[in-house]
Amino acid sequence: MAQGKSVTVIPARIRAGNNVSKEVKPKLRVVAYCRISTDSDEQATSYEAQVEHYTNFIKKNDDWEFAGIFADDGISGTNTKKREEFNRMIGECMAGKIDMIITKSISRFARNTLDCLKYIRQLKEKNIPVFFEKENINTLDSKGEVLLTIMASLAQQESESLSNNVKLGWQFRYQNGEVQVNHNRFLGYTKDKNGHLIIDKKEAVIVKRIFREYLEGASLRQIGEGLMADGILTAAKKPIWRPEAIKKILQNEKYIGDALLQKTYTVDVLTKKRVKNNGIMPQYYVENDHEAIIPRSVYTQVQEELIRRANLHSGKNMKKRVYSSKYALSSIVFCSKCGEIYRRVVWYNRDKSNVVWRCVTRIENGPSACDSQAIKETELQDAVVKAINYAIGDKEEIFEILQSNIESVLKEEQESSEEIINNKLQILQKELLQRVNSKKDYNDLTDEIDLLQKENQQAQVDKAEREGMKNRIAEMRIFLDRQEKEIDEYDEKLVRKMIEKVTVYDDKFTVEFKSGASVDIERDFRENYIAP
Repeated sequence: MAQGKSVTVIPARIRAGNNVSKEVKPKLRVVAYCRISTDSDEQATSYEAQVEHYTNFIKKNDDWEFAGIFADDGISGTNTKKREEFNRMIGECMAGKIDMIITKSISRFARNTLDCLKYIRQLKEKNIPVFFEKENINTLDSKGEVLLTIMASLAQQESESLSNNVKLGWQFRYQNGEVQVNHNRFLGYTKDKNGHLIIDKKEAVIVKRIFREYLEGASLRQIGEGLMADGILTAAKKPIWRPEAIKKILQNEKYIGDALLQKTYTVDVLTKKRVKNNGIMPQYYVENDHEAIIPRSVYTQVQEELIRRANLHSGKNMKKRVYSSKYALSSIVFCSKCGEIYRRVVWYNRDKSNVVWRCVTRIENGPSACDSQAIKETELQDAVVKAINYAIGDKEEIFEILQSNIESVLKEEQESSEEIINNKLQILQKELLQRVNSKKDYNDLTDEIDLLQKENQQAQVDKAEREGMKNRIAEMRIFLDRQEKEIDEYDEKLVRKMIEKVTVYDDKFTVEFKSGASVDIERDFRENYIAP
């Protein structure tokens, strides 16, 4: 430690710039910041009152110069990102155009502690104070930041409390089956004067087209490309149709008049981040809430087709395959020897081409892996035509098969426990809400609800499969009743509608209909033989 330390005081000197008299000292450029959080009439009045109050308040102080009012109308205070006027005010402060900010309270300035302190410190570096009228805090005072931290934390707690109250309010609305839908970006629907969903007839045509084309075999991308080619806009009035948007439409239960509530939930009140509800929060399914655009039978078929296309596997190793929509027979023709699908191949020989279908195992790994022969496309198509004509010519036998299939489906319906599961879920969900409100432990309930939800999901899948089978049986009955004569040629649309699977053997084709019936068609191997 240094010895004999001395301190010399250097007196202040009169310099240019620091001897300005009080009379010529420039006035502080003061602004006020106002914000209301809703667009109700009551809040609008409050907003106008704030503007008037601070205009008069600033002008009354002789040391202040009124520099304007910054006001965000109808925007939440939990996050400053979308508060345009607030951000503009901060920008002008940083540019040296503002000397002081006045606002009603901390909750008006920001309900997010981090945001609040960040901007206060940012302004403090520029020697710009913020005066909170309600709390009587000046951020440049020595005690200002301590008080501010405490008060900002309380404001954040208030915001979280309000958010929880809102959540509970929505829970009760869900329980009562009250459906709230933003119809501005909901293709096919608008709202009447009472706020109820009603069909927009022009947009409903587009929705029906999407469902129809998908069942006809078109891919999500093909449907989107067709809509864009016709100049049809999305629900958001955009020209680009993405496959994901098409898929969401196909999966939306609202098109059959139902509504699944609380598909997503807010995980953070401050960031407003929402995530998909995978059973963390209760969900509510409301049937027959509004008029349907799509029949339930069509919707059910689409859900089955979505699952089928997403889970295409073939071969002994059940290798995952990508769905191809280019041809009706793509992904439905299988090899009896290795279980793999057949793929369409064009063979070129000099100036001639020959279209055949070949086992994918043979294509990828050679004849040592599978010795199945290539099939002429014409032979495969003729076999499908023969199978359909067989069903037309022997209707009574097919009807007996269909009747047997429908009886099996009805028996499965009787044994279904779906209604019992739903009743249990409703009881447990109500009990869960009661425990949450009373701050009691509910872990045991969530485990039980999670288990029941998994059972319910499986029950829904089983129900969809039963409904789909009934619809397919009904469709085949209608087709056979109306079709008085045999078909003359191969029809892609008819194949997509009726044929489930074709299995290739050396001596026959087994053609399976979507109704559950099947027909064996013998092969004339000599007539249709082609070199391997």
